[in-house]
Amino acid sequence: MLPHRGLVNTTQEDIPTGQTRDAPITYSGMTASYDEWRNGVTTPDGRELIWVGNLRNGYIQVREPRWTVGSDFTLENYAQVLGGKTYEITSADGTTSTVQGDNMTASFLNSLTVAIPATVIPILIAAFAAYGFAWMNFPGRRLLFIMVVALLVVPLQVALIPILRDYVKLSLNGTYLAVWLAHTGFGLPLATYLLFNYISGLPRDILESAFIDGASHFTIFLRLILPLSVPALASFGIFQFLWVWNDYLVALIFLGVTRGNVQVLTQRIVGLIGSRGADWHLLTAAAFVSMAVPLLVFFSLQRYFVRGLLAGSVKG
Repeated sequence: MLPHRGLVNTTQEDIPTGQTRDAPITYSGMTASYDEWRNGVTTPDGRELIWVGNLRNGYIQVREPRWTVGSDFTLENYAQVLGGKTYEITSADGTTSTVQGDNMTASFLNSLTVAIPATVIPILIAAFAAYGFAWMNFPGRRLLFIMVVALLVVPLQVALIPILRDYVKLSLNGTYLAVWLAHTGFGLPLATYLLFNYISGLPRDILESAFIDGASHFTIFLRLILPLSVPALASFGIFQFLWVWNDYLVALIFLGVTRGNVQVLTQRIVGLIGSRGADWHLLTAAAFVSMAVPLLVFFSLQRYFVRGLLAGSVKG
């Protein structure tokens, strides 16, 4: 779409008559075989001559290098990816049927259905757990925290098959709940560890003042810890959302490939590679659609990465 030097069709010239496939063909000072003329012959001045048609009925297409720009912009690819184009198919008996083409709108909504709860649930649970580990005294607190941190080394791929067997026994396989639980379980250790480091660094004076005023742990968590922890919650929320949104393996294992009504966007794009492998313009449009939401989430919350951790919480 930027100005560039390219070959542009200019004129059409008559083909030389009396030529055969077996002998070289000379035209405009250039000699080449018939197949070479069909593929295009470049002249010393940079023009390209292409033989269009056959030996009897055809013409020479002249293409000259000129500065050009692509101004034919269209949203047809995105309309087909999101809405699907209808096709009319005529059968052998003469009857026609209308078939809906590729439609990713349902998969787009399915990805939102999976990503939003799988991001909110682990953040809330991890925030409660991090507050308990940071500011509450109970037996075995240190041991439990070490166990939570140790779960970070458990590979996702190792646990998929055992979890899948349990899901099959509980009839959870192929449901959104199965994916929510899987992403929550594998996201909790990292979320708890990161939020613990942040919450434990909050000023003790604020919490002690709240305790003196008679506030309970739940009240302190809702009215003090959560507002002060917004930068940390938003930071982990971005990473968790990007991981869930771009996930293909967990969705493939727990949702399957045969249930089209619950397919997420990554599964649908992989299906396009199989059915529309040659239509690269549809694949790139689908990939850009899948990138739009993560980019929107990141640019909406990225200011929390640079905001002061305790901005406005303590005077002086």
